[in-house]
Parts: sequence; structure tokens; C-alpha cells
Amino acid sequence: MSILVVDVGTSSVRTAVVRPDGRLDAVVRRPMPPSSPAPGLVEFDAAALARAVLEAAQASLAEAGPVEAVGVANQRATTVVWDRRSGQPVAPAIGWQDLRTVGTCLALREQGIRVGPSESATKLAAILDAVDPDRHADLCFGTIDSWVAWTLSAGQLHVTDATNAAVSGLLTPDASGFDGTVLEALRIPPGVLPRIVDSSGALGPAAALPGAPPLAGLVGDQQASLVGQGCLRPGTAKATFGTGAMLDCCVGPDRPAFARLGPQGTVPIVAWRRQGQDTWGVEAVLLTAGACVSWLVEDLGLLPDPAAADQVAAQCPDSGDLWFVPALFGLATPRWDYGARGLLLGITRGTGRPQVVRAVLEGVAHAGADLLEAAEADSGLRVPELRVDGAMAANGTFLQALADSIGRPVAVAAELEATTQGAAFLAGLAVGTWADAQDLEACARPARLVEPRLSEAQRSERRARWLAARARAEATVPELSALEF
Repeated sequence: MSILVVDVGTSSVRTAVVRPDGRLDAVVRRPMPPSSPAPGLVEFDAAALARAVLEAAQASLAEAGPVEAVGVANQRATTVVWDRRSGQPVAPAIGWQDLRTVGTCLALREQGIRVGPSESATKLAAILDAVDPDRHADLCFGTIDSWVAWTLSAGQLHVTDATNAAVSGLLTPDASGFDGTVLEALRIPPGVLPRIVDSSGALGPAAALPGAPPLAGLVGDQQASLVGQGCLRPGTAKATFGTGAMLDCCVGPDRPAFARLGPQGTVPIVAWRRQGQDTWGVEAVLLTAGACVSWLVEDLGLLPDPAAADQVAAQCPDSGDLWFVPALFGLATPRWDYGARGLLLGITRGTGRPQVVRAVLEGVAHAGADLLEAAEADSGLRVPELRVDGAMAANGTFLQALADSIGRPVAVAAELEATTQGAAFLAGLAVGTWADAQDLEACARPARLVEPRLSEAQRSERRARWLAARARAEATVPELSALEF
């Protein structure tokens, strides 16, 4: 009862076969980096992505043998438009980081419509304006889950799951369907939209693959990680520390009370949909996490590679009262401030490479504590331990700093790319590989636990210093700080 997973990230396609014990076999990776034809623009070649998906999936199946079902996890909000008859993309896909539609978002705000430039809605309108200004062509829109489902089903499925649809900017607040007001404002024909389906449930055969196994799971990457780490009950939470960081907390069957942003800057999300019922969550966002370590490598030359950060930081017992605020692209949760900028505070003649590296890791850890505190405040739930995955979860210095900053244990995922497991779990629930939440929790046991070492008084003092530093980073570019979406 194994599951093939297609996991499409921002820079690569990964396929793997997940066994009933949660173990990954036959892992195949294909690079698929985006292009940036101009500052602020992020694009993908959707046709090349489809070829990479099929090649990698077929390679995993050739190595591991037949599977019972297929699951898909994906970067969210990246927008693809293709011709329904030919199945060919009509324009480059627009990546979720692309900022070309900021002006449109601001214009919509004046009409009382709140969508962000990272969501799909205005990206779809931009593509339609370019290729079908009269809105007469027979086109299909989808996020990456839709495009992969179309590819795997050989053009038979035009669908999106609730987790992806709910962060597209196109849905009503209760995620019950597409929002007619938004569609009308952006001149989006309802006929281009995919059918919204469960995150877990048989959708149809993956006819493009050997044996045509059923496609049974679709889920956005952050929600996949939430499920993959076994955060299935209210008050359980995970944080993924990759290029940026996302913390997701399971809330339960009731939607959070706020419409778009909570008082502490979290976003309501559909965590998953099964048998037509939504489980909701809140999501907290850090724009730069691992990107700060990449900055040390690529721009400052302080490290030969990101993996060296742990060893270099360990060369000093502390950061020497040096404080780093990871606002290289602004701040998000708890206070969204696009005009905030990174800050390194407290430099002395004794500050050296180890102190700077440690300060960067500690700064990302404190920002992670901001995310947890915001998620708890907006959800009204206390999280007893924080489960973590992503590339930075391999860094011991960072993990200890995170545990010290949040004042509770950090549980490190056995599989640092838990999105693959989450997509497998949702597909497997649909076909009987796993029976229930208890089965999934048993497969998602963390590899290790990192306990905090600071007293509560020490933690509180350090948090106060961090918050003072963060305040100094805010509104560095007031014109950008004034932007709200």
C-alpha cells in the first residue's frame, strides 16, 4: 500500500514512494528554478515543469514498483493558464513571489476588495489581459496542483483542492466557493476556473503513469507539512524553516473569526478538506529565514556554504550582545511591514565572524518565536511543543536558539521535507493505506527533541531585547510601510 508523491517546490520537483511506515523510497529530484526576466518578476516554464513531473514520477515508479495511489504537494498561488483543447500553456506561469500586480492590488483595495500580490487572483487577470483581452478563448486556470493533476491525468482532471483554492484570493471567506465580486472586478470568466475538490479523496486515474494509479491527494506545501508532521489536533503546530518560514497551527472545524488577517498578523487557512469537511488553521509568515544564511554565503562571503553556519556559530558561546533582525525583504507576522529592513545591532571591535553568524541564527529563531506567539494569540490555543522541518532544521545551533526563544521543546521531523509525507498521508487515507489520525501520528514521530536551556527570566529578558531591535527595523522605507493588502 505505497503512495507515489509528486512534490513541486519553488526550485525543484521531487518524487518519492512513501511506504506504510512513512519511509521514503525511490527519491528523484529534478531542478526547476524560476526565472526573473526583470526585477520583481518571477516566472516558470509550465511545459518544462510538466515534463519534469512525468520524468521524475516514472523514474520513481521504475525503481520502486507499483503504487496504490498518487498524492501531490505544491508551492501555492503560482498561476498557470493553458489552452483547454491543446493542453499547452499560453504564457509563462507567474510565480507566487512575483510582484508585477502590486498596482492592481492597490486599485482593488480602493474598491473594497482585499487581495495580495502573492495570491493568484491578480496574476490570473494579468495573464488573461495579455493573451485573451476579450475573454473569448477556451482556457483553463490553475495553481500548480491543478497543472500537475491535469498533467498526470492526461488532461482529464481540471481541479484544485481547498487548501490551494483558499489562498488564491479567489474564494469567499468561508471557502465555500469562488467569490463573484472578485471574479467580476478582474473580468475572470467562471469557465476558466477549476473544480474545487477534497485534499483527500479519489479524483480519477493518473492515466499518464504506468498502471494509472488513482490520484487521491492534493494539498498546498505548508498544509502538507502540517499533516506530514502529525499536527492533526487543535493546538498542534509546525514551522517550516526554508528560504522563508511558515508556521501553521491546527485550529479545528471552525473557521478563525477574522476575515483576512488576525490581530497578530496570522492568516486563516484551510488545513485540509476531507469528505467535504474543512479543518482550519492559522498561518504565520516570516519572509526571510534560510535566505539570511544564504546572504552570509553569497553576499558577505562569511561562509563557504549554508551547512557551515552551525560549525562557525559554535566557535563562540554567545553572540556578544549582537542582535540581528531578519527583515531583508520586510516583516510579515506579527506586523506586516514591507518597508522594514534587516538590522545588525551592537557591533563592537570584538565582533567577528562567529558572532555575526550566531546572531543571524538567533535572529531567525526570535522571529520564529514571534510566529508562535502570534499563532497562539490569534487561535486562542497554546502549543505545547513546536514541530519543525525544512533545511534549517539540520542546524543544531539554530534549533537550540529556537527552543530557548519559545521556551518550550522543539521536535525535529524525521523527514526534513515533511511535505512529501503529508501528501502521501492524505492520499493514503483515501485508499486505506492509513485508517485514521492515530495511524498518521504514529508514522510522524519526531526524530529528536530539543529542550530549552534558559530560565524563564533569561528568556524574557532576551525576548525584550529582540523586540526592541525589531522595532528599530520597522518603517525603514516609510512609503513601503504604508502598503497594505
